[in-house]
Amino acid sequence: MSLLPHLILYLTLLTVVVTGETLRPRFYSETCPEAESIVRREMKKAMIKEARSVASVMRFQFHDCFVNGCDASLLLDDTPNMLGEKLSLSNIDSLRSFEVVDDIKEALEKACPATVSCADIVIMAARDAVALTGGPDWEVKLGRKDSLTASQQDSDDIMPSPRANATFLIDLFERFNLSVKDMVALSGSHSIGQGRCFSIMFRLYNQSGSGKPDPALEPSYRKKLDKLCPLGGDENVTGDLDATPQVFDNQYFKDLVSGRGFLNSDQTLYTNLVTREYVKMFSEDQDEFFRAFAEGMVKLGDLQSGRPGEIRFNCRVVNRRPIDVLLVS
Repeated sequence: MSLLPHLILYLTLLTVVVTGETLRPRFYSETCPEAESIVRREMKKAMIKEARSVASVMRFQFHDCFVNGCDASLLLDDTPNMLGEKLSLSNIDSLRSFEVVDDIKEALEKACPATVSCADIVIMAARDAVALTGGPDWEVKLGRKDSLTASQQDSDDIMPSPRANATFLIDLFERFNLSVKDMVALSGSHSIGQGRCFSIMFRLYNQSGSGKPDPALEPSYRKKLDKLCPLGGDENVTGDLDATPQVFDNQYFKDLVSGRGFLNSDQTLYTNLVTREYVKMFSEDQDEFFRAFAEGMVKLGDLQSGRPGEIRFNCRVVNRRPIDVLLVS
């Protein structure tokens, strides 16, 4: 039997370009009915291998969707003609576990070739990271296509730094039609995972150029961080973002109330009067936090650029045109 028809079909699938996608639940129910179960299976494997990895993967949704919509542009490697987003100021030496997405994509390609987008993988994997660590589970809307390009500059211009304060974050989220409550709830993603000493050195030793530590830090917690992150020490050492870093719960908000927030952008949610009421609410009512977080993640997942896209067969690279494939075959 000739392989030519199959080759032509495969090359056609690789170059599908569409715009204006309408997202909906169970998008792959006919084309790849096991898609969501495959993603969750691979996320379980990743969590067993390294507990921190699922928290790392969950962050991809935030860093991807804020920069020109949820289109997996974040996953693209640099090329001679494109500086991608992995080395942007908010991502370099911070985002990790890209290999987990690679493993998920490989498993999906075996089951349903050229069907499930990398952008949808990011959304499903983020949901599963939360559910697998004890947090809420929710129905995701799918049907995204993958970006044909990425922009380090766009990421630099949009993504907040660990030094950001609540006022900056409120304004940023408002640009994407996300409310103050959405912003505080989504900040609860720091219920799991770790952060680097690099992100808090200024809080410990030179807050606001004062040469002194952040006065919002609870004294015994500050001493703990001083030991973890000594002045002149290795700034790539990591610390827990809350007291239960492998369990998705409302401990993050309880820590903020007690002055034990790891990042400045976390603790400022309690020192700011506008956001404090939501921090207190979520610290006292975990169910309300879970509801608000799930709603916020769905809203975040709705962000789209409207630009042309494709189904990438490798999440790190834009598909080659058919002629390129033929030339190297």
